[in-house]
Amino acid sequence: MSSRFDIDVAPDEATDARFMTAAISYGRRGLGLTAPNPAVGCVIVRDGVIVARGATMPGGRPHAETEAIREAGERARGATLYVSLEPCSHYGVTAPCADAIVTAGLARVVSALEDPDVRVAGRGHAKIVEAGIGLRTGVGVLEARRGNLGHIMRITEGRPMVTVKLAQTLDGFAAGGAHDPRLMITGAPANGRVQVMRAMHDAIMVGVGTVLADDPLLTVRLPGLANRKPLRIVLDSRLRTPLSSRLVATAGDHGVLVICAEDAPVSAQAALEASGVEVLRVARDASGRLDPLAALKALGKRGITRVLSEGGPTLASELILRGLADEVALFTAPKPFGGQGVPALSAEARRALDGDAKFRLIEEGRVGADRFRHLERVF
Repeated sequence: MSSRFDIDVAPDEATDARFMTAAISYGRRGLGLTAPNPAVGCVIVRDGVIVARGATMPGGRPHAETEAIREAGERARGATLYVSLEPCSHYGVTAPCADAIVTAGLARVVSALEDPDVRVAGRGHAKIVEAGIGLRTGVGVLEARRGNLGHIMRITEGRPMVTVKLAQTLDGFAAGGAHDPRLMITGAPANGRVQVMRAMHDAIMVGVGTVLADDPLLTVRLPGLANRKPLRIVLDSRLRTPLSSRLVATAGDHGVLVICAEDAPVSAQAALEASGVEVLRVARDASGRLDPLAALKALGKRGITRVLSEGGPTLASELILRGLADEVALFTAPKPFGGQGVPALSAEARRALDGDAKFRLIEEGRVGADRFRHLERVF
């Protein structure tokens, strides 16, 4: 009769790192689909071979661990489970994943990081150890934290994580002059990458200035991703979003949320709501402007964990300077604008990105002819 301890498990660091990378990568496919739950990935390994894998399913359940255990069946007994976030230990809509791991007879669990949710917070790991199952934590912790950052920020700070996306000419402009404001800055490969980024977030956020200038649609336009419909959000303190805009025109099929100030016109709210747009009021900040932190915390209460900001230079600079930009994706075209235009960032925000104190570079390269830099906030 087999037991959970009678097979050859390989606890060496290189093997654990390799399989944890697979678990984290598999979990990333759920980004943008699993809110309010994190997009967790899991693989089960027996005799050095992945025999099952699982990811958090759309809507947040079933969880990754139970999906992998279900796929593995009897092959889970005596095997090693790799998971990108601590298995849950509390009863919610489903039973605890930690209990499922014990019942399945797994010999060993490798977990990337502890879940900050107070309902878990080490209890899942403790259940595993108490059952006599080998446990190793902290493997792949940095990459797992990036994948789970939306969940972590919502739990610890009450807001979703924010990715700021920016496109600029070689000389640093995001738009042209007053009479020719819109620039086609990046090429098709970079634009395709932005579509993938949209698909990996729960919501896309812009300021009303972007709506007035560009009339964006803010949808995911890639083959095979018709099910990806991130909530479209407009920060619009005075409710100036036109009823004729493409966002409002498509609100019945693809959700639109306009966040305004508490003193915005009631008549404008009624007109937007009659067109299928949801309107949410939040406070102004000390300067009298719509408070982006209050807006983000309102989104956190709705269960949103990941927001992609495509709101232009003013919003991008504000998010960066207020410490609300957790990641920044910067696309730079190979050609300068060569004229008077709108800078992609304020000088102060650009200094924050270029220094090492507030942001660090995690990826850079080329996307077609455009240069790409991916930075993350230093916590």
